[in-house]
Order: sequence, then structure tokens, then C-alpha cells
Amino acid sequence: MNLTEEAAEVGYISRSAPKGPELIEAIKKLKAEKNAVILAHYYVDGDIQELADFVGDSLGLSQAAEKTTADLIVFCGVHFMGETAKILNPSKKVVVPDFNAGCSLADSVPVVEFAALKAKHPNAVVVSYINCSAEIKAMTDIICTSSNAVQVVESIPNDQEIIFAPDANLGRYVAHKTGRELILWEGACMVHIDISLEKLKKLRVEFPDALLIAHPECKEMILREADYVGSTTALLNYVEKSERQTFIVATEAGILHKMKMAVPNKHLIPAPANEQNSCACSECPYMKMNTLEKLYNALYYELPEIHLIEEIRIPAYKALKAMLEISK
Repeated sequence: MNLTEEAAEVGYISRSAPKGPELIEAIKKLKAEKNAVILAHYYVDGDIQELADFVGDSLGLSQAAEKTTADLIVFCGVHFMGETAKILNPSKKVVVPDFNAGCSLADSVPVVEFAALKAKHPNAVVVSYINCSAEIKAMTDIICTSSNAVQVVESIPNDQEIIFAPDANLGRYVAHKTGRELILWEGACMVHIDISLEKLKKLRVEFPDALLIAHPECKEMILREADYVGSTTALLNYVEKSERQTFIVATEAGILHKMKMAVPNKHLIPAPANEQNSCACSECPYMKMNTLEKLYNALYYELPEIHLIEEIRIPAYKALKAMLEISK
């Protein structure tokens, strides 16, 4: 099969790549030669974060994607993030290291079922969390992220009915913060809902001086226990500014890479998952599909590429632009 067929069928380009330090230098060289920008989410491996031009949460990455002057965007994250970059940059080539890097939350919203919910509430404003497919974004009035979800909902008149999708935990958190009644889609992130309350309580006994900080995608029972709740970037900022020295971090463990760089002398403890795994923490298997070798091949071959039809991209762009205007 040719390269395009391989990217479509396998999900990534599997070719030999340089090893060790040579791989890092080869990626840097390709990036410069192709006027490429590497965008990476906080949850991908630290080695990729170190190479990225911008590392951030969904809001920050959307803003960076909109502003870039690069010819080629390489998005190291999950599939909907690459789609978001393409929605904002239709004339640029957007590639991802592995097309298989999906999102359990985005997958929880089938288009047909979501259309049925909208039909039941024809006058509702649809607010969709950015962790959704381009097709769902195209059915949305305004996108939000965990950084600005409260701000987005508060921008909507109080007498206006609101559908909030797909993360029900974030939706319940926003409803609590705003006092608004929201029609919730019962979706969830497999990583955040697997954080173990029982193990967290044991950690808090072991580290009585630790502050528990949590992402609003966590279950409500975790958020009730938390000393601070915020987006990935907000958690990072909180740890940097706090005078406290020990933190239990209830979100995907990839954020600890940036946290350790920002506060090397503080004690950062990843929140434990119910599932037994090698790191005893909460990791997204999709984020970890991004590797340096796949990043190199995505840059070299400019595949797999994100494609969107205009009938989907244009309404999705309007919903994203509405969010970005609020978040300036």
C-alpha cells in the first residue's frame, strides 16, 4: 500500500526513524525546513512537550492554532484537537502523529442521538465542550473548555435554555458555579472518572498537609473533596502560586511534567486510579499513542492529515470563534 493508504488503514506512518539524540535533532531540523509548528497537550509524554513550540490545555492550544503563521501544524494530542486546528486553519496542512489517538469523551456523543436531543429542545442554546468531534461542533452554538465553561454559560441570558455536552461532570460543576439549570449529555472522560476516591482518602491520611487539586471532569464526589478545582492550566498556575509544598493532583498524570519544571522543589503526587497500572496514576492511553518516532514520521511524510468538508468546518468554526471572542 502507498503512504496515504497506510495512514488511513494503520492510523500512522510506520517507518524507521533516527534513534536517541539524533531523533530529537532530526525533528528540530524537519520543523525548521518545513516551517512547521508542533502543538502539544499537557497530557502527552514529556519528551514531546520538550520539543513542542506550544504546550497547553485545549483553550491555549486553540488560541495558538488560530494565531500560528506556520505552513504545517503537527498536533500532538488526540484526534479532536487536530480537527480543531484544521477548523481554525482551513488553508494549512494539519497532521497528527497517530490518527488512532481518539478520546473517550468525544466518542460518547453519537451525532444521530445528539441531533435527537437538540430536536427535543429546539430553542436551547447548545454549549459543547471542546472535547467533541467536528460534527458535534458543527451542531453547536458555542464551544467551551474547562478554562472558560463558567464564563461561556454566564454569557447566555438567564431565561435561555441550555444544552451542555458532552461531559456531564463538567456540566454539573458549571451548573453549581453559575446556578443555572443545564440539560446535560451524560458523557465522561475515562481517565478522570477512574480516579479512585478510596485511594485518594488513603493518600490524604498519608500526606495530611497535601492539598487535593482536581480537574472538573472528575466525578462530583472527588470534586467535593478537593481543595481547589480548575482546568489543567489553572491547576498548574495554582501549584506555582501556592505557598503550600505538597499537592495531590487529580487529573491526567502528564501535567506533572510541566508542574515539576515550574516547581521543582514541591512534592507532587499523581491521583491514583481504580485500575491497577504501572504508574499507579491516571494516564490517558490515547495521549500516550503520541511518540517521538510517530512525530518524526508525521513531520517527514506529512501524514496522517486531517481533512474536513466545508459543510462541517464552517459551522464548527462559528462555534469555536464564538468561544475565542469571549476568551480574549
